[in-house]
Amino acid sequence: MTLGKAGARGIPLTIIDSAKPVTQEAHEHRHDSKGEGPRTLGQPAPCYLFVAEQAISEAEIAQEMQHHRAPTSAHSRAAAARALVVRELLRREVQRLGLADQMPAGSQETAEEAGIRVLLEREIEDRVPAEEDCRRYYEQNRQLFRAPDLIRVRHILLGAAADDVTGRIRARTEAERLIAELKVNPVLFADFAMRHSDCPSKTQGGELGWLQRGQATPEFDRQVFRLREGLAAFPVESRWGYHVVSVDGIRPGAEQAFDAVRERISDYLELQVRQRELQRYLLGLQERYPVRGLDAIEALASA
Repeated sequence: MTLGKAGARGIPLTIIDSAKPVTQEAHEHRHDSKGEGPRTLGQPAPCYLFVAEQAISEAEIAQEMQHHRAPTSAHSRAAAARALVVRELLRREVQRLGLADQMPAGSQETAEEAGIRVLLEREIEDRVPAEEDCRRYYEQNRQLFRAPDLIRVRHILLGAAADDVTGRIRARTEAERLIAELKVNPVLFADFAMRHSDCPSKTQGGELGWLQRGQATPEFDRQVFRLREGLAAFPVESRWGYHVVSVDGIRPGAEQAFDAVRERISDYLELQVRQRELQRYLLGLQERYPVRGLDAIEALASA
């Protein structure tokens, strides 16, 4: 089975609240791993997943799926099954070592949560990366440590709803006409913005100011950051319509000094080491408490 791979993904150690109602979405996902459909109401939930002799039912998996959104129900089911397996492995080890009984009274955590926390604190060593490790990572990945690129943008929005085919054709045609006129007379941009734009920025001549990636609508953002400085030769399409765009300035992000990012690098490397140690530890627990059925559930997700 691929529990080691699951551990490397940082599976959340979700504690199931048996009193929590199952959502309609999770209820609809209750099916067995053989594709035989949902169980009949009133019958016990089928079990195809086991940690040692402990069964994890399809009802438990369906409830846990609420916390694992995924593109398909099969992927959500596999993620939920992995999380429950990890929880059961850790719960059994906590029980074997008697850690749950050592928790102080009045804690905000349940005994199970506290036991798992103490177990991981005891078994997974926190290793703070050395200065030379952080600097080596910085030198090998300098392209990752730059300030955001900035562009200064003006635009004229010819608005049209996403489902208005006729309106969007008209908006694109009008945008192309304005671009043709602005190529001849670029000083008219502010005037055209005031007269034609459907964006509130028209009162500032279409000025959007300095933008960095992620500040605008995603499809607009992707396109304008590929443009060169000057008037765009074609309309830029977005969910709002078509935009006449002028890029008035480009500031490539400056490289950040090592001292400015050292703490971030240290946190990242520490997390990577911890995930590898957790993966190794879970594989060891799997030898003590054999897991059955997870391979089949994961196979359905990757099919």
